[in-house]
Amino acid sequence: MRTLKNSSINMSLQRTQVSPQAMYMRLRAGEEMSFYMDVFQPTESPVDLYILMDFSYSMSDDLDNLKSMGHNLADFLQALTSNYTIGFGKFVDKVSSPQTDMRPEKLREPWHNADSPFSFKNVIRLTSNINHFSQELRKERISGNLDAPEGGFDAILQTAVCKDKIGWRKDSTHLLVFSTESAFHYEADGTNVLAGILARNDEQCHLDSHGTYVYDTKQDYPSVPTLVRLLGQHNIIPIFAVTNHSYSYYEKLHKYFPISEIGVLQEDSSNIVELLRTAFERIRSKMDIRADFTPRALKTEFTSPEFEKTESGSFHITRGKVSKFHMHVKALEYVGGQHVCSLPERDRHGVIHVKPTSLSDSLTVSTAVVCDVCPCEQQQELDSPKCSFHGNFVCGQCICHPGWRGDTCDCSPASSPNNEGCVRPGDAEPCSGRGECLCGKCQCYSEGQSLRFDGAFCEFDVLQCPRTSGFLCNDRGRCSRGACVCESGWEGPGCECPTSNDTCIDSRGGICNNHGRCECGRCICDMASLYTSSTCEISYSLGFQAVCESIRDCVRCQTWGTGNLKGNCSSCHLQIQMVEELKKEEAGEHCSFQDEDDDCTYHYTLEGDPNVLPNTTVRVQKNKECPPGTFLWLIPLLIFLILLLGLLLLLCWKFCACCKACLALLPCCARGRTVGFKEDHYMLRHSLMSSEHLDTPLVRSGSLQGRDTVRWRIHNNVHRQGIASPAASSPKELVPYGLSLRLARLFTQNLMKPDTREFEQLRKEVEENLNEVFKHIPGCHKVQQTKFRLQPNSGKRQDHTIVDTVLTAPYSAKPDIIKAVEKHVSHEAFNDLKVAPGYYTVTSDQDAQGMVEFQEAVELVDVRVPLFIRDDDDDEKQLQVEAIEVPNGIAKIGRRVVNITIIKEQASSLITFLQPAYSHSRFDKLAKIPVLREIIDNGKSQVTYRTRDLTAKNGRDYLFTEGELVFQPGETRKEVQVPLLELTEIDTLLNSCQLKQFAIDLLHPKYGAKIGRYPQTTVTIADPELVDGVPSMTGLAQVPQSPKGRLSAPLNPDARALSSREISFNWFPPPGKPLGYKVKYWMQGDPESEAHLIDVKTPSAELTNLYPFSDYEMQVCAYNAVGEGTYSDIIRCRTLEEVPSEPGRLAFNVVSSTVTQLSWGEPAETNGVITAYEVSYGPVNEDNVPIGPLKKVLVEDPKKRVVLIENLRESQPYRYMVKARNGAGWGPQREATINLATQPKRPMSIPIIPDVPIIDAEGGEDYDSYLMYSTDVLRSPAGSKRPSVSDDSEHLMNGRVDFSFPGSGSGTLTRTANTSYHQLSSHMHQEHRVMGSSSLTRDYSTMLMGHDSRKPLGIPDTPTRLVFSALGPTSLKVSWQEPRCDKEVQGYSVQYQLLSGGEVHRITIPNPSQNSVVVEDLLPNHSYIFKVKAQSEEGWGPEREGVITIESQVDPQSPLSPVPGTPFTLSTPCAPGPLVFTALSPDSLHLSWERPREPNGPILGYRITCEMLHGGGEPRTIYVEGDNLETTLTVPHLSENVPYKFKVQANTTQGFGPEREGLITIESQDRGAFSQFGGQQYMREVYKFPTDYTTKTSISHSSLDPHFTGRGSLLLCNPQKTKGNSACPKA
Repeated sequence: MRTLKNSSINMSLQRTQVSPQAMYMRLRAGEEMSFYMDVFQPTESPVDLYILMDFSYSMSDDLDNLKSMGHNLADFLQALTSNYTIGFGKFVDKVSSPQTDMRPEKLREPWHNADSPFSFKNVIRLTSNINHFSQELRKERISGNLDAPEGGFDAILQTAVCKDKIGWRKDSTHLLVFSTESAFHYEADGTNVLAGILARNDEQCHLDSHGTYVYDTKQDYPSVPTLVRLLGQHNIIPIFAVTNHSYSYYEKLHKYFPISEIGVLQEDSSNIVELLRTAFERIRSKMDIRADFTPRALKTEFTSPEFEKTESGSFHITRGKVSKFHMHVKALEYVGGQHVCSLPERDRHGVIHVKPTSLSDSLTVSTAVVCDVCPCEQQQELDSPKCSFHGNFVCGQCICHPGWRGDTCDCSPASSPNNEGCVRPGDAEPCSGRGECLCGKCQCYSEGQSLRFDGAFCEFDVLQCPRTSGFLCNDRGRCSRGACVCESGWEGPGCECPTSNDTCIDSRGGICNNHGRCECGRCICDMASLYTSSTCEISYSLGFQAVCESIRDCVRCQTWGTGNLKGNCSSCHLQIQMVEELKKEEAGEHCSFQDEDDDCTYHYTLEGDPNVLPNTTVRVQKNKECPPGTFLWLIPLLIFLILLLGLLLLLCWKFCACCKACLALLPCCARGRTVGFKEDHYMLRHSLMSSEHLDTPLVRSGSLQGRDTVRWRIHNNVHRQGIASPAASSPKELVPYGLSLRLARLFTQNLMKPDTREFEQLRKEVEENLNEVFKHIPGCHKVQQTKFRLQPNSGKRQDHTIVDTVLTAPYSAKPDIIKAVEKHVSHEAFNDLKVAPGYYTVTSDQDAQGMVEFQEAVELVDVRVPLFIRDDDDDEKQLQVEAIEVPNGIAKIGRRVVNITIIKEQASSLITFLQPAYSHSRFDKLAKIPVLREIIDNGKSQVTYRTRDLTAKNGRDYLFTEGELVFQPGETRKEVQVPLLELTEIDTLLNSCQLKQFAIDLLHPKYGAKIGRYPQTTVTIADPELVDGVPSMTGLAQVPQSPKGRLSAPLNPDARALSSREISFNWFPPPGKPLGYKVKYWMQGDPESEAHLIDVKTPSAELTNLYPFSDYEMQVCAYNAVGEGTYSDIIRCRTLEEVPSEPGRLAFNVVSSTVTQLSWGEPAETNGVITAYEVSYGPVNEDNVPIGPLKKVLVEDPKKRVVLIENLRESQPYRYMVKARNGAGWGPQREATINLATQPKRPMSIPIIPDVPIIDAEGGEDYDSYLMYSTDVLRSPAGSKRPSVSDDSEHLMNGRVDFSFPGSGSGTLTRTANTSYHQLSSHMHQEHRVMGSSSLTRDYSTMLMGHDSRKPLGIPDTPTRLVFSALGPTSLKVSWQEPRCDKEVQGYSVQYQLLSGGEVHRITIPNPSQNSVVVEDLLPNHSYIFKVKAQSEEGWGPEREGVITIESQVDPQSPLSPVPGTPFTLSTPCAPGPLVFTALSPDSLHLSWERPREPNGPILGYRITCEMLHGGGEPRTIYVEGDNLETTLTVPHLSENVPYKFKVQANTTQGFGPEREGLITIESQDRGAFSQFGGQQYMREVYKFPTDYTTKTSISHSSLDPHFTGRGSLLLCNPQKTKGNSACPKA
């Protein structure tokens, strides 16, 4: 590398400059070089401002305002710089249909007093003559067009490339103001509009002599990446001044530019000057450095030691000084899986133009990748006899042909079966069972791309070398033949020791200060002491002040003869040296002290080890510093002034005492503030209490400025004066002390859940630190029962976490505990646990005390009073809460005491019905229902009773009855009497068989009574005909059965869903002796006659084989020998959600051969509420096999089932996959394969930013669309205008599908299907069901035998809820829930391996009750994939997958780490949202993602890792700070046609969370067309069906559905399953 040109920067020149100007470098593959470059931007630089304005008719008022603002713009520019130019251009759209009305009269004047339509005109060339600018602008008239999106992209491109005609100057800052209120057309819009006759934009200037763009009808609009690239190359910074109507479009667009600004323009553009001023101030502080024309084999990167890099990749700079930047250039080894030396020369050699944005000067770097070869490689001996004619002899060795091995290629594995040479002595198996024996040598097995075993007999495992803190060979070496082969600079059995002594070098450059030896990167000192540093130096910062104090008396005695040892210095052995002045270079620290004898200050210092004082030399400064004596006369004066002030204060106090009205006027007597309890007494009833604490408010009155803390205490059972606590009599008895503290961290909901990792981590931190503090108090045990909560009404810190824990300690330790708590709260820390000041509570068995804090401006806080609820409490007990003092603050205590009375209520009696149900005949005329009372404490009791309707009605079947039952002392039985009515004539004629029932409730017990076991009873009225007209059955009231001995309805029926296909139905038995129960259930909406009926012997039933997320109705009756009894009330229950079926057919709205809009229908079986969709797509070959990375997009709004996919490869077939998610998870995916190049295009686009899912597909204007439905699109014959479509296998036979969408008057979707499998015998089953709360109704009539083609019966489902719990840096616990299975689960299989590949480990669990396993010896900071499946006697079920990474805080790059025992942590935030990529140029892209759904704390930033998917090059790591709902990043310096893997992790105070991965490839736009499928046709068989399988499908739709709207043709596929191709006629 050498510098070709380097002219120094001249800061006196007010223009931008770069130094050096030219560099030359040659690099080999994998080599990296770097150098510094200086950039100067003056404080004031020339500015070129070009205004590009939308001249469609809707901007007429904006033009009028702009005409009057010419001089305002000039004033704005003059404030920025004295050297400026201003220009003006206008644009509308292409003068062609349908953008423009092509009628002749409209071409002359589209609107009244308007100019003819045009695409773009350069009206005013950049000029410094503001008068000329204003005069020309006033001549302009508005124009117009038809469609809303405008052709502004054409205008922007011409403004950039027509440099001379626009008038851009070389050394000025170029600003382009783009003003509009409409959206924009972009690439492929023009192509579609003119039926494909337009060519792609050639990026050249096409302005005529009048400044008019003349190629608007000859070429297409430019793309977004094209504009980003061209504006950057021409140093143009865009400023988008747009209205609210179109702001959302341009807000996304401007993020693609490295430096740009956007502002909201008022509807009449009246604020454009202020908008420009704000935008320019932001732009001035930014600089982006680009590397243009970089060869593919090279990668560049820019950093700065001075300036911060923004999210978009630009730098925040300071103008007016020289800025320093660091340029890194690296030669890649592989590009797209191809070695760089095999690339053409143009991809390895080139001149890189390094140019900061807005600077005309640039740095040119001539680069080349060196790929020289050795001479011997050019002289190969082909089929050499030295290689047994089976190989080529190259550079002294044989390169064998395929199928031959050995040094001389003399061995063929197929002809050498002898394995004796591969058997190690003592072994029976060749190659230790870890490899194959080929030609007498072991070929060890490999995993992925690397060998797992090595050695002559594969006897060594490359993963069985020593580890350091879990890292194999300390991650600084490789494992070979059972031992670590360390990298250069490292040694030791586990490569844990650096070979250099860099970490042992002392401050003088020596090794361990010549007082020790360096071993394994650490100093082993000869004489280690408290004051010895890690490099064996004496550190005066380690306890130096204590040393000063320890020798202070000896220094005073030996030097000055003063101090405590005066006259007795024999015990001192210091070597005293008197010096004139102590110099800092002589010693690290000085000791100073003041001698009490003369108030003078002395200074001294010491050398040597303070532990060996006889060898310590003390240098003492001769001159002492004494206070001056010339101001002694001030002392009497100060005394006099103090006495005078005291006298004045005394007089003021006396005056205030005499005139209280002055208290509010005089500062010396002004009132302060008071604190006190809000109330003086609380009365609580024990039966109504929901907590064992009472929040008692303290209020502060007066001035609220400043901070006050109030110490309080509580006494329990103050009504028992003189009765001591039971523990007080035995001081050593253990007492559980409750302790509450406020932590210096915000509260999160996870802290309320003991099973969360956040709770567990904080609990450990709290307990470890508190145990460390209290272990010094004798008899204290460890804290336990730790919980976290919020404390309302606690001032400005009420969102902080309160921790409650229990400390068990002797009663005698109470004072020490309180003292320790107050001390550490005042210090705001318990060891490393940070706490907030001014708050604590310590609770013992009978009392408590604590402290609360009033922050500034806080008026009220709550004291959380423990109520000491005990079983042995008195019926009425009293507590007293007292405010003791205000230790911090000036407040006085007002209401000092509050009393709390708790009344403990005892039930005197229990009142209940005798039975829960009764039955009476109407002939009884009076239903007599007994009520019993159980006496606990004899006395008076009272209860209210009241009837209410069930199926029996008041006034028709019985008379409403209400009253009081009063039990006198000794009474135990009362009776409720309800009149029953006779049947009316109407009821008799109708012969109504409905069961008549009403209920009686017991309410409002009084006098200490409580309601017992049966608070209500149900009374059944038996009609006369049911008892055969026998009126003598008056005793039936005592028999709880229906007439003729039939049973009444079962009691309290209840149902709950167990799963998506099971419901548990339970009830209580009715009175009598039932022999069994009959349960009837049906889907809600179906007739009851179609109900299923099951017979059970117990009062519960499991309803199985139900439909997911469906409402069911059910009833139950009991039966005995007489027959069936009465059915219960109808109970309703909904089954749980199940994953949805695949989405509806995919629709492709083809924009161009590289752009498509993809939409899909809702799944036929939603099985719940759809919450999101995932769209995946990737390229495939002719065999429909993936050939590139799969990209994914998450659509979180389930109503917007459409995305726009841009930048697809030309003529490349892609496979598209869509799947749906509900509350149960992701369902199966719907697939489609299509080549866009073979499909017709739609006529027009709506403005969508590339690679961004559509937000509102139903909004916007109408447009013609071409819809195609497909799952697998087959290649059409050459020249065919109709695509061939394979069946989407919807399993609909002889069916009909009717769609009715919102607004069409019907809200239902009905499907009818008739299916026949002729090779199966039939079994008829008819069903009718309603799915969930939707109005989706389906009728099925299915002929089949056995079970369907899905999972066989008896096979377990997928295990649910895979949970990972870290146990250490290298081990974790994997847990899961038992899957649903029709047969008994027999065991599980757990399989795991590195996510990047490697050995697959399997664990078999034969015990079906064991649903967890501990996995050891994992690698920290590595991702693993786990798979769990269950087994029954029918076989293995499907797998549940999960990916986990144990992150360790051990830094493998530190010379002294990893240190054993380093703590580890699992990340707390979840993964960020899906990654969205947009290509900006051939070597850069735009990356964005959303905030994690569960951040579990404030997001500090994100770590982004970028690496080539197939290796090659070093991974790049970028850190982005900030916490936004959506984060964006521009990633430069990528390579074309190379797949990259991006990983994004969120960072909180608890560490980094799991990764969100994304794959992206920037495809070259100048590559040859991807090969078509050729002339032959192909077909891919996906499903195998019986030969008699036919499908007929007809689709009708509402015109209001967005997916069917438009004037384009609708393509429907009605394929017949035949041996030939399927054809799709146009509809």
